[in-house]
Amino acid sequence: MTALDRTPTANRALRPWQDPALAVADRVEALLAELTLEEKIGQLGSRWVGNDMSQAEEPEPGAEPLNVAPMQDVFAASGTIPLEEAARHGLGHLTRVHGSVPVTPEEGAAEVVRQQRIVIGRSRLGIPAIVHEECLTGFTAYGATVYPAAIAWAATFDPGLVERMAAAIGRDMRAVGVHQGLSPVLDVVRDYRWGRVEETMGEDPYLVATLGAAYVRGLENAGIIATLKHFAGYSASRAARNHGPVPMGRRELLDMILPTFETAIALGGARSVMNSYSDVDGVPAGADPWLLTEVLRDDWGFTGTVVSDYWAVPFLTTMHRVAADTGEAGVQALTAGIDVELPDTLGFGQDLAGRVRRGELDEELIDRAVRRLLTQKVELGLLDPGWTPEQSVAGAADVDLDSPANRALARELAERSIILLDAGTALPLLGEGRAAPRRVAVVGPAAHDPRTFMGCYAFPNHVLPRHPGLGLGIEAPSVLDALTAELPGAELRYEKGCEVRGDDRSGFAAAVEAARDADVCVAVVGDLAGLFGQGTSGEGCDAEDLRLPGVQADLLAELAATGTPVIVVVVSGRPYALGEIRDGAAALVQAFMPGEEGGAAIAGVLSGRVQPTGRLPVQIPRVPGGQPGTYLQPPLGTDSHGISNLDPAPLFPFGHGASYTTFEVSGLRLSATEVPTDGEFTATVTVRNTGGRAGEEVVQLYLNDLVAQVTRPVLQLTGYARVPLEPGESADVTFRIHADRTAFTGRDLRRVVEPGDIEVLAGTSAADLPCRAVVRLTGRARHVGHDRRLVTPAEVSAGAAAGQPRQGGADAAQS
Repeated sequence: MTALDRTPTANRALRPWQDPALAVADRVEALLAELTLEEKIGQLGSRWVGNDMSQAEEPEPGAEPLNVAPMQDVFAASGTIPLEEAARHGLGHLTRVHGSVPVTPEEGAAEVVRQQRIVIGRSRLGIPAIVHEECLTGFTAYGATVYPAAIAWAATFDPGLVERMAAAIGRDMRAVGVHQGLSPVLDVVRDYRWGRVEETMGEDPYLVATLGAAYVRGLENAGIIATLKHFAGYSASRAARNHGPVPMGRRELLDMILPTFETAIALGGARSVMNSYSDVDGVPAGADPWLLTEVLRDDWGFTGTVVSDYWAVPFLTTMHRVAADTGEAGVQALTAGIDVELPDTLGFGQDLAGRVRRGELDEELIDRAVRRLLTQKVELGLLDPGWTPEQSVAGAADVDLDSPANRALARELAERSIILLDAGTALPLLGEGRAAPRRVAVVGPAAHDPRTFMGCYAFPNHVLPRHPGLGLGIEAPSVLDALTAELPGAELRYEKGCEVRGDDRSGFAAAVEAARDADVCVAVVGDLAGLFGQGTSGEGCDAEDLRLPGVQADLLAELAATGTPVIVVVVSGRPYALGEIRDGAAALVQAFMPGEEGGAAIAGVLSGRVQPTGRLPVQIPRVPGGQPGTYLQPPLGTDSHGISNLDPAPLFPFGHGASYTTFEVSGLRLSATEVPTDGEFTATVTVRNTGGRAGEEVVQLYLNDLVAQVTRPVLQLTGYARVPLEPGESADVTFRIHADRTAFTGRDLRRVVEPGDIEVLAGTSAADLPCRAVVRLTGRARHVGHDRRLVTPAEVSAGAAAGQPRQGGADAAQS
């Protein structure tokens, strides 16, 4: 049987590693025994064919080329080897076949077949490669649906919706021959200035963990390997600089950063992890055996693959300087626990073979990594006798990457992610008892540019700037377009006012005139995502402070001075300080990069057609300086002691979100007020819609460890539930809280459940917690591990009619 003809005939016996009747492990061991040392090493590498990511866009005449990736020397070294040479001994991965240049699904599928045929033909045993792609805001491919950015998923507080989106993304990817997706990002926000806040799911580990696990389930159930990134600490860099060093001790890492990954593995079933670029306390993640082996493998029992972030292996030499050369970097990464090098092979090249033969590297380390990769190739069916490259892309001819079903899902996500910060005096525009506006000024750099709705890894912002003339590749109505449809009886006048960044004020006068002549002004400001300084948000687009980029804040001030009501809509990838802006705004709306359907979602919220239900996954700061700051602070991180002239209190707290109706949370009842350190209790509250319109409230449960051996956050989200209610309707929300949910990392770096008093708080944000009670944990301190309870289940049931007494439970309500 040749490498190009792998389909067995009746007269040809299957080799053991081809036999689907055998156990996966047996097939893997049989194939591993067949491979030469050079062929094993070949499986640890990858190749990115057709990569042109070094140029963001056509430079102006006479201008310097625009680099969009760091360390261009490493970048250039990895892009010169033909695929035929790279696959001479086999290959582990093919990098972004669909996502590097604008191609149709059919063209991308044909290229997958072409590259797989080369890999199979060059491999003595005909072993195909795994094809991976980015999927941070949907499948990063030309013409594919651009869903809201991850920070917007978080604003939905809706794991089920996130799982449905991930499943849709996975189905599209699988149809065109993709096997692995490089998502989700499970970094927990520690400093809002960091450019990649848009890719995260916010600042709370529990919210990130539950939504991340849901995304993983959706992707994995669609047959795509989910890749958790960036493991670990990347989001906590000093001064929020991309790739910056992380000054964090292990206790904080264990409590704030690692639980998101642990949950996505335990409850989501993730089969791959990608290392972080950063070093934590001086040790680069890509060369850290404690992180990649002791924690990930030994403690958590992870059996999948660890893939390197792009060029992270050679970066051990060029950026971190912990290895003398690329070969040594490869040894360090392999020893620490990285299994596959992406996006091209540099450190995991054939230099490793010489090191093995000279006794400098144990071949078992290579076998360990190859075994993990081959396990996934077997699980994906790539080594089955009937598999062919053509069969793997059989669905490409029929797939619509931006189908009506996808768009409906994108709109649902967008609508549920929009956060009404303050309805003020102006919203909803078509509210009951309010005259519909006749003249509407629509102003701002994000008002008529749908690119502002999209993250930096969305194809229109990530790749298409290098291909001028192709547009967005999808339909994406702007806020202006959507408001024109939403307000058919109004006269709309649009003025840009200024760019997202820069100091050009030449458009101010026209914008101010438009506002002065209008009944109401809708000012849409915020971010435009890009890469490595080519945007105001995104990878390598970090911020000095949290003032709106450019002169947008100055534009808003001039608009407010007209006396016309100004509705401020912030479309951004990070929270910006709105303290000064709030005083002049008739209403405030936050939209975190809501994707291709963001225009209609924003317009629907403004008109009142859409009931806003989004909640803040990050705080909105009051002032642009004084960072970093999230709600997860110990007592000395809050403003409660008057020991500093700097007030860290936010303008709008974590979990906040207003509505066009009102809700009341009351009547906290605990099933017990004393619980052993290995026991559990329930906490039940009643939520009632006290307004005149149907809506949804997100009931939030927080815990506060009153005395502990180390400092603890004064509040930490422990459970949440979305509750839809008609006017006047109520429901009971019951949280089942195991004592494990109070665990933290103690002074000895072991996770412990301590006896003592725990305050239980419930309400609608980290600052609106009307229900409070105390439960005492009794007995001995108990150390817990990976088998501890990671989530707090919540059950919603119909409540009693208004004014009726309630029965049952220990009545510890303080509401």
